[in-house]
This record gives sequence, structure tokens and C-alpha cells, in this order.
Amino acid sequence: MSRLRILVLGPDCNPEQVSIPFVTYCHAAALAHLHDVTLVARSAVETPLSRAKDPFRAIEIVRTPWLDRMFAWGLRRLFNNNYDTQVLTAFRCPFSLAFEWRAWRQLRRRIFAGEFDVVLRVLPMSPVLPSLFAFLLRRGPIPFVLGPLNGGLPWPSGFNQLDNQREWISGLRNLYRFFPFARATYRHAKAIIAASSQTYSEFTTYPDKLFFVPEPGIGPSLCLDDSRNPQPGDKLQLIFVGGLVPRKACDLALRAAAPLLKNDSAHFTVIGDGPEETRLQQLTRSLGIDQAVSFCGWISHSEVLERLRSSDVMVFPSVRDNGAGVIFEALATGAVPLVVDFGGPGDIVHPAVGYKVALSNESDMVSQMEKILTDLAHDRGGLARLRQQGMSYARERLTWDAKAQSVTRVLNWAVGRGPKPDLPAPKMLHLEHAG
Repeated sequence: MSRLRILVLGPDCNPEQVSIPFVTYCHAAALAHLHDVTLVARSAVETPLSRAKDPFRAIEIVRTPWLDRMFAWGLRRLFNNNYDTQVLTAFRCPFSLAFEWRAWRQLRRRIFAGEFDVVLRVLPMSPVLPSLFAFLLRRGPIPFVLGPLNGGLPWPSGFNQLDNQREWISGLRNLYRFFPFARATYRHAKAIIAASSQTYSEFTTYPDKLFFVPEPGIGPSLCLDDSRNPQPGDKLQLIFVGGLVPRKACDLALRAAAPLLKNDSAHFTVIGDGPEETRLQQLTRSLGIDQAVSFCGWISHSEVLERLRSSDVMVFPSVRDNGAGVIFEALATGAVPLVVDFGGPGDIVHPAVGYKVALSNESDMVSQMEKILTDLAHDRGGLARLRQQGMSYARERLTWDAKAQSVTRVLNWAVGRGPKPDLPAPKMLHLEHAG
């Protein structure tokens, strides 16, 4: 199959940041290894992009200095540099549309001259932010593809961990359909790629152009051979990696592991920091397990990976997580994941590589996890089997190259060069809602 000439809209792709800017940059770079990619980005990320020296055909910088200054002022003065608030997503809308309008004016002559085969928007990743390009390309000359998109995970009720983090604007989320160009974005897109079952379920009115590709991805260097050499009587090594914030529910992990920790059959490593750290340390003392739990705080990414490689089970009972980056890394490094069957982690983990517990209530989830951990402590053979299967799964399905290959199949179909790929969501939530 010949290389595609892809115009990628990734205004904030950044190889030197974390989270979404880094994820989308890695995705664009993986596509650039397979195709001729022109990356369209803001001037704010020009320097880190030039330092990365990845094989893009070109990097097209869109300069909007007065908009950049206005957004920076709003982020600092209105949001106190809090990137995690949902209100910021709505605030981004006019800036996102303005960026695409400026990019269109800068590139439209080249688009109509036949320099590109397809436009792919990877940022913004939120499904509530519309695209001007979808409307402007509605009559051609090339198709517009959107995604992978992720977001919109509901706030489950009955969890103390979420009571203080749920925002008022979450109840207004469906109003995004009234944003300028919102309906045109999905009506005129040739393909919509969703990165979670939840996001997929929002667009089932477009079944003929809807695909699933999980978020995020991992580098092949993570997928090393297993160097563990467990011995009879070894403690079960448990680990939690993530921000110590309520919704990550590290407290449930500690409560579930408490019986094993009390009888010296396991050790628990907690990596991360945040406002819950003091409360979690108090919980370990009240449970009598403080001598069996190590709080490591914030450590380097390379050290996180080393800790995962020496761990048996990644206990991650987050009750609301759109993505699953740390689960990708756990699988690749051989730490068997134990997660809640909800959101991103629930999409990625399946019975051949790990465990999922139902999102029910705190006491029931703790009981489910306690039983699983107790069984694993006495079944090293089963643990080793899951570990090997998980590492193979990560190598074959979860790398950036695997993600780029899946998106390539969608893009080839969009431009008429290949058959329509079969990429359904792991869970058909729209059918569950209808029932």
C-alpha cells in the first residue's frame, strides 16, 4: 500500500510534555514512520518539535500571538493553571475554532492543489470541541477524519471518592451540540475514531463511519522479555501508580490488600503524590499495614517502569478514568493489572491478561479485589501465565506502531484505497443503554 500524504491537525502536540500533548505527538510521529505527514501546530510548541527530529515530512507552524496571549491570561487568571477542570474545555472552544480558521487560510491553496490525501485531526481530543475543517471540507477535495476521541465518561453515583471532584458543568455537557459547527463536525467527517467504549457509544448514530482505536500507546522499548525469577515463599509484590486524588481510589486498593499485608504475604508500593497522600498514610496505620506499604512519592518515569517490572500485580481501582496509559505500561512490563470495569482500564483489560471487578459499591469492590489478590498469592503459575499473555498482548496490540497501523486502515478506507476495517468498541454501551 502506498504512503498517504496526511495533514495532521495537532496544535498542542509536544514531545516534552505529558498526558494528551505527549500522547498525540507520539501518535503523529508513529504515523510519520508510515506516511508523509505534515503536522500543523501552534508556535508555542515549535521549539520542542524541532528538537525531537522525528520524520515528519514538514511541520507547519500557525502563529496566533494575540490569541495565545489571551488564552494564557485566561488559564492563569481564571483557572489558576488548573488543566484538569472541565470548564477549561468549554473555554477552549473559540480558541480551537480560531486556530483551525487560521490554519485553513494558511493551507487551503495547498489542499486544493492536491498536496494532501486526507486531513486527520488528533487535537483537541475531546468529542465536545467542534472542527471548522470538517465544515470547510464538506464538499472536498479530500476527506476529513476525526480522532481518536476520548471523554464523556459519566460520574458514577455512590462513591465518596467522586463527591468533591464532580463539577457543575458536567450536567451541561450535552449542550456542546449547540456549539458552532458541532453538528457539521460529525455529519461531514468521513470517519470518526473513538478511543473508548464510552465515546464510541456517543456516536452510534454514525455506525457507517465509526471505529475504535484505544488510547494511548507504548514504545516498543517497554516490551522487554520477562526477567523475573520468583521463588517459593516470595511475597506478592503489589503496586499502585497514579495521582493520589480521590477518584483514583487508592484507598480501596489498600483495604483490599490489607489481609495479605497483615500476614506478611505481600508488600504494597504506592507511586504518586497528591492531596490524598496524608489520608492514605493514616489509613495504613489504622489498618495496621503501615510497615508493609511504601509511599514513594513522585519519581522519574524510568524508575516507575523499573518498579513495575519488579511487581506482580498493578492494583488500580480508579472509579473514573477516561484513559489507560498506566495500564498499557503495566501490561508491557509484566505487572498483571487489577482494575475496575469502567472507562479506559475496563476497555483494555480482558480475562486473558488481567482482572476486572464490577463498578458496584466500595465494600463489594474491596471484597472482589481481596479474593482475587488472595487467589493470586497462592497461584504463582496462574500469575506467570497472565504476565506472559499480557506482555504479548502489549507487544502485538498496544504499541504506537500498532495504533498507527489501525488508524492507517481507517485512513486508507476514507480515501478509497482499502476495505472498511472492522474496529468495533470492546463494550457496546449503546445497546446496554437501550435495554
